Amino acid sequence: MPDPAPDPTSDPAVAMWADDAASAMLGMRLVEVGPGRARVSMPVRSDMVNGHDLCHGGLIATLADSAFALACNSHRPATVAAGFSIDLLAPARLGQTLHAEARVVSLRGRSGIYDVTVRADDADSGEVIAELRGRSRTLPDPAGASRG
Repeated sequence: MPDPAPDPTSDPAVAMWADDAASAMLGMRLVEVGPGRARVSMPVRSDMVNGHDLCHGGLIATLADSAFALACNSHRPATVAAGFSIDLLAPARLGQTLHAEARVVSLRGRSGIYDVTVRADDADSGEVIAELRGRSRTLPDPAGASRG
């Protein structure tokens, strides 16, 4: 029997994902989320390839960014990207499934650093397609209280 779907009312990352129309439009699927980590997959469709018949690099970055966002929001409320850099290491092709695994590297006050690895086909041992390093910032408490 499959695991029950995560409850969006008890997990801020899952609640955020439930409202993420952009990731849904690209066919992304939340595989796993936990404190400081997340896994997301995305099939490479025909409308995602560029003029070289390869998956558009911007879409690979979007997949990595979506996993980054889930990991950021898995243990803190209302956290956003402050920036990221991505290295595209190998091409992704039509028909492949890409898997992005995000993990926290460091948290200090309201700032965080996360790494995301994007692999093709096999989530654990597939070819590494890209590496993203993300910087996060937790938003101030709406009531005005500082988190640190």
